[in-house]
Amino acid sequence: MANIREIANLAGVSVSTVSRVLNNHPYVREEKRQVVHQAMEKLDYHRNLTAFHLSKGTTNLLGVVLPSIEIPYFSNIVEGIAEEGLKHDMQLVLIQTNYHVDKELEALELLRGNLIDGLIFTSRAASLKIVKEYTSHGPIILCEDSDQTELPSVSIPHEKAFQDGLDYLLARGHTDIAYTLGRRHGTNSHKRIKAYQATMDKINQPVREEWIFDKCLSIEDGARVMESWCQMIERPTAFLVTNDQVAAGMVLTAREKGIRIPEDLSILSFDNQQIAKALHISTIDIPIKQMGKKAVQFIQKTEKKSKVSLPFQLIGRATVSNMFSA
Repeated sequence: MANIREIANLAGVSVSTVSRVLNNHPYVREEKRQVVHQAMEKLDYHRNLTAFHLSKGTTNLLGVVLPSIEIPYFSNIVEGIAEEGLKHDMQLVLIQTNYHVDKELEALELLRGNLIDGLIFTSRAASLKIVKEYTSHGPIILCEDSDQTELPSVSIPHEKAFQDGLDYLLARGHTDIAYTLGRRHGTNSHKRIKAYQATMDKINQPVREEWIFDKCLSIEDGARVMESWCQMIERPTAFLVTNDQVAAGMVLTAREKGIRIPEDLSILSFDNQQIAKALHISTIDIPIKQMGKKAVQFIQKTEKKSKVSLPFQLIGRATVSNMFSA
C-alpha cells in the first residue's frame, strides 16, 4: 500500500502537508487539500486507523457491558450511549454477559490491554472490589444507584422510586403488596428490597417470601408470576413490578384467564416503555437514554460530579385500583 511520501510526490506537496490533511488540520489551503485527496484516490491509499489511534494513545472505542441486548432497559441505555458517543466519534464494543463474571472480566481485560478507551457497566455481577482493581487502566462508569464514590455512577435513586411506588399503592388502600426483581443481588435491587422491608415494618405487615419473585425481566417471566398468583391461597392485591415487560406479561396472562386488572389485581411497573403505553400500564418513568448519555459524558470528562442522580416520574394509568372507592 502507498505511504504518505508517495502521496506527497504525486500531489507535488510536502510530507508535512499530507500529514496535516490526514489529521484534518484546519490550516491547509483547499486546493492543496484537494490534490492530496486526489493522489490518495489514485494510489488507492487507505489509512490504518488502528495504527493512527495507537499513535495518539486512544482507540475511539468504548466498551459497554450489558447482560442482554433483548431487554429494552439495557438496549435503551445503549441507544443513549451510542447517540452521545457519536458526538465524540466513538464506536461501541458491546460485551453481552448474561451476568457471567468471567465475561465481565474479559471486558475489564480489554481496558487493561488498551483496546478500548473506557468501559460502561449497564449492570454487573462482578464485585466492586474486582472492578476497582482496573481503574488505573482507564475510566469505568457504573449505571447503578451506587453508594461508593471511587467510580462515577449514574442512576435514578432506586430506594426513593420504589418507596414512592409503595406509597402510591398504600394511598389507594393496598397493604397486601408483592413485588418482583430482576435479581436479588443487584445494587439497585438491594435499594428496592430495603424500601419494601421498611414499608412493611411501618404498616405492621409481614414480609412474605412467597410474594417475592426473582429473575423477572421478560414478558414470559410476567406470565410465570401471574400463573403463580392464580395458585396462591392468600393473594396480594397489588404488585410492584421490575419493568414494563414483566408487567405486560402479567396483564396479558390475566386477560387470558379472565382476571380483571385492576379490579382483581393492581400492577405498578418501572421504565415507561412503549408497551406500557400501549397496554395502559401504570409505571414509573426512568430517563434511561439519558443515563447512557451521562455515562459517556463521564468518559469525556464533561460531567464533573462523581455521582449523578436522575429524576423519575410516576405515571398513573389504568392498572392500579383505588380500593377506597370500591
